[in-house]
Amino acid sequence: MTIGIDQRQKAWDIAATVCDPEIPVLTIADLGILRDVEVTQGTDDGGTPRGVRVTITPTYSGCPAMDAIRDDLKTAFAKEGYQDVQVDLVLSPAWTTDWMSDEGKAKLQEYGIAPPSGNSKAGGHSGPIRLSLTVKCPQCASLNTKELTRFGSTSCKALYVCQDCKEPFDYFKVL
Repeated sequence: MTIGIDQRQKAWDIAATVCDPEIPVLTIADLGILRDVEVTQGTDDGGTPRGVRVTITPTYSGCPAMDAIRDDLKTAFAKEGYQDVQVDLVLSPAWTTDWMSDEGKAKLQEYGIAPPSGNSKAGGHSGPIRLSLTVKCPQCASLNTKELTRFGSTSCKALYVCQDCKEPFDYFKVL
């Protein structure tokens, strides 16, 4: 069976509309957890593929949002007429913030979450490691910020406070 590029792209586009349940301004494509979409079966009489396999990678192995994302993917494809939707969770290679899109990082900033700055070691960079991290406040752009706790509202975020505007904010950690 030959699956056309158009069918695969259409399936990718459907999956890419699914939002992260913890940060609803980001899609799973923005976040970089959408890894692959494969059309797995032929089409129905209307030309819609019958089956699809979606591969996602969690931001960390215990991420509680994966069940909701799996359900949202199945719902999105069912609305488009897909009869068989398989969602595979893949842990290797491990997700890294390097996979986030620039658009996704901008959306985080607009939402009030400081986006990850720099690249992770997973990105293949070597050399000096910065020991102290300066995080720009997403409210007033001040660099006069302080980490309150390494773990914020989710494990992939830290809680900071701006010393200038006094506003607390989440920082999406470089992983």
